[in-house]
Amino acid sequence: MRLLVLIFSLIVAHSYGQTLKIAKLKYNGGGDWYANKTALPNLIAFCNAELGTMLAPEEDVVEVGSKDIYLYPYIYMTGHGNVVFSDAEAANLRNYLIGGGFLHIDDNYGLDKYIRLELKKVFPELELKELPFDHPIYQQKFKFPRGLPKIHEHDGKPAQGFGLIYEGRLVLFYSYECDLGNGWEDRRVHNTPAEKHLEALQMGANIIAYCFTNSL
Repeated sequence: MRLLVLIFSLIVAHSYGQTLKIAKLKYNGGGDWYANKTALPNLIAFCNAELGTMLAPEEDVVEVGSKDIYLYPYIYMTGHGNVVFSDAEAANLRNYLIGGGFLHIDDNYGLDKYIRLELKKVFPELELKELPFDHPIYQQKFKFPRGLPKIHEHDGKPAQGFGLIYEGRLVLFYSYECDLGNGWEDRRVHNTPAEKHLEALQMGANIIAYCFTNSL
């Protein structure tokens, strides 16, 4: 039923020429889920211009335990700190993902040690796996033969893209040591070089394109 709700919402929006919406995930635990305020609007504008998508210009906010989560084909999660999913929230997120939804988690430095624990509540049977550089998510309109671009430096570690794969489908993409969201933001926010800003937007567009063509 939940899969049908998600598919139906996409079909109706497409049939009537309505704009699709994407959302930012609101979670508990004290972490700054609201970080990178200009990131998604900039990514949306880039995708609409470069991919021909018809995304609404501003993202919605959806709570991890809300039934409204099924209204969005792509949900973005970010932050620097603590994350806590209740059992009910973890079950809701799991049902959303196995029902056709897609979650992009973007570590904004400091999220990693918390989110890995919480994901075990959602998919105790799965492990995050690093995606190979030839994975389709890196081979959409914009080619990234070396995987995720390094946008914002913290610890000198390479950028890595991890995924959770459920019954052969990538349901969750986790960008680590990369800071895509910082790269999507207005350049003045982090003094991001123009080439890094563009790389971040191109990789984000690839994720959106992959989600819309491979998730359902």
